[in-house]
Amino acid sequence: MSTTALHDLLVRTRTAWGDVIRDVADDERGDVPGWVLITLMSAGLVVLIWALAGPALTGLFERAISSVNGI
Repeated sequence: MSTTALHDLLVRTRTAWGDVIRDVADDERGDVPGWVLITLMSAGLVVLIWALAGPALTGLFERAISSVNGI
C-alpha cells in the first residue's frame, strides 16, 4: 500500500469516527430534558401516592406486625 493511499485511508477513518462521535453527542443532548421531566413526574407521583395511601399503609403494617407478635 502506498503512502498516499494509507494517508487517505487514515483521513477517511478519522473523519468517519468524528461523524459517529458527533452524532452520538447530538443524540444524547436531546434526551436530557426528557429524563429530567420523567424524574420529576415520578417523584411527584411517589409524593402523591404516599400522601393519599400513607395512613392506610401504616395501619396495614401495624396490624400485620401485631398479628405476627400475637398482640
